[in-house]
Amino acid sequence: MRQILTLTIGLIFLTQISFGQTQMNIEQKPYIEVTGHAEKKIIPDEIYLSITIKERESGRDKITVEQQEKDLRQALTDLNISLELLTVADAQADYIRVKWTKKDVISQSEYELKLSTAQQVADVFEKLDEIKIDNAYISRVSHSKIKEYRKEVEIEAIKNAKSKADYLLAAIGQETGTALIVNERNSNSDDYYIDGVQIRGARASSGIMYEVPSQDKFKGTIDFKKIKLETTIYVKFEIK
Repeated sequence: MRQILTLTIGLIFLTQISFGQTQMNIEQKPYIEVTGHAEKKIIPDEIYLSITIKERESGRDKITVEQQEKDLRQALTDLNISLELLTVADAQADYIRVKWTKKDVISQSEYELKLSTAQQVADVFEKLDEIKIDNAYISRVSHSKIKEYRKEVEIEAIKNAKSKADYLLAAIGQETGTALIVNERNSNSDDYYIDGVQIRGARASSGIMYEVPSQDKFKGTIDFKKIKLETTIYVKFEIK
C-alpha cells in the first residue's frame, strides 16, 4: 500500500514538473499576440411570430379561443402556409381575470408560427387583422444555415489574425511560427431576440427592428435588418 502511494505521489510530481516545463518553454519562446476579427451579414430565413389568442366578445356573442384558432388555421391554409409551422407555446390555456368586480374570467392560448420570408410575415399580419387577432409580434429571427455561416466567420477571423501577425513581423524582418494559444474572445448567439412588430397596439416596445409600412395598412414590403454574425479570436504565435 505504501509503495502504491509513493508511486502515485511520484507520478503526480513528475506530471507537475512536465507541465511546468512545458509552460516555461512556451513562455521562453519569442512570441507575438494578435486578435483577428470577422463579421458577416445575412438575411434571416427563420422568422418566429408569437401569437396570443384570447376569448373576446362581439356584441352579445363570445368568440372562443377554439373558434379563433380555427380561423387562424384557415387563414394560414389560405396563404398556403403549412399548419405544421404553427405550434402551441403553452400546452394548457392560461386563465386570466379581466374584470375584478364581475369576476369574469377568460381563457387565452399562445402560439408560435415559423415563417421564412418577409412577404409571408406581411401576409400573416394582414390576415390576423382581418380575423381580429390583435396580439402578435416577431419574437426572434435566425437562419437555417446559421452554424455554417458562423464557422465561415470564425475561420475568417483566425485567418485575419494570422495575416496581421505576418505583416507585423515582416516589417521587422521576422516570420510567424506555430500558434501557441488560440482563444475565441467573443461571439454572438445563433438566435436574435428583438422587440417585435406590433399590430393594433398589441404591446408597447422600443427599438423595433422590423416595421410594417403604414400605407395601405399591411400591404407592401417588410424590410428586415440583416443578422450580423461577428467574432474576435486571440492568437499567440511563436516568432521563428
